[in-house]
Amino acid sequence: MNAATSPVQTPPFARLLTVDADGGIDDEPRTRLAYHFSPGDLVVANDAATLPASLDGIHEPTGRAIEIRLAGRPSLAVDDVYSFTAVIFGAGDHRTRTEHRDAPPPVRVGDALTLGPLRASISKVLGHPRLVGLRFSGTPDEIWGGIARHGKPIQYAHIHATLEMWDAWTRVASLPVAFEPPSAGFVIDWAFLQALHARGVGFATLTHAAGISSTGDEALDARLPLDEAYHIPEATSRAISQTRARGGRVVAIGTTVTRALEHVASDAGEARPGAGLATQRIGPHSRLRVVDALVSGTHEAGESHYELLRAFVDDSVLLRMSHSLDQSGYRSHEFGDSVLIMRGSDSRQARPQRDYRPYSIAKSSNLSLPMR
Repeated sequence: MNAATSPVQTPPFARLLTVDADGGIDDEPRTRLAYHFSPGDLVVANDAATLPASLDGIHEPTGRAIEIRLAGRPSLAVDDVYSFTAVIFGAGDHRTRTEHRDAPPPVRVGDALTLGPLRASISKVLGHPRLVGLRFSGTPDEIWGGIARHGKPIQYAHIHATLEMWDAWTRVASLPVAFEPPSAGFVIDWAFLQALHARGVGFATLTHAAGISSTGDEALDARLPLDEAYHIPEATSRAISQTRARGGRVVAIGTTVTRALEHVASDAGEARPGAGLATQRIGPHSRLRVVDALVSGTHEAGESHYELLRAFVDDSVLLRMSHSLDQSGYRSHEFGDSVLIMRGSDSRQARPQRDYRPYSIAKSSNLSLPMR
């Protein structure tokens, strides 16, 4: 695979690799995505808007330049903005690959940081010299204002142009809580939503604080994903219950949606509403209780996102999928192509017979969609 190098969310040439429940693999235009869903199915997307989570600054005890990448937060509450988990880089910017970035100065609890107009201190060192707890000073309004004025979207070297904030927002972006884009949602545009509606497919959203995808450090990357806050609206929980009752499939747009829904899932496959912190990892030994299909970007073996795919199909299917992605020249990373993976037929739970009465988008959606 080759990295997508331009921040275009829905290019007309975007491709879709589909993996069906029996392991069959097909290649087609991504504009055909909606036609894989049937009346009574429900598509669930992450409506988190992306924060400008990259903050340049100074490590006051040494006077050295650093970059802080915000990576986690205890909750989505607007005023709960004092404490973050963060990854520290040394001097430099996104034009240098993360694995080649300078190391930061050694940090200790209590070290002061100046991050543009913001003041912060190290509250914890979290088992790795570059993973820290960060505590901001000031009021919530001052902290939010400082992040908005001084921060930039987290960016990696494969994207040549400097990202603007709107490059990192999906078309259903709402509360600014994600640290990197919930980029599987870049497949969503008005044509896709209209096609879902025409086919009687439901649409709902949840909010999940998508974390960072790479730190450039092998030991630290092995700890990804970090804990991520979420909120499941009652309307979305109700839509999932209705979908399951009628025998429809629940389709997650992205690994963040999968993680949130499976974290709140009951043994009966209900997605309980409310807020919380997703702490689990989903992998080959996970039992999926809510999500039947996943729309995701293209991922390589060893990445945390790839590990989640192993809950849907066995490794032999993923090996063939990876081979197809490589041989067919699919584009990777956040602005790349997509895959649609149906849960393997041998792991599907029994469902009621389908009821094909149309399922309105408006029934299951908990938000009006912002025009952009």
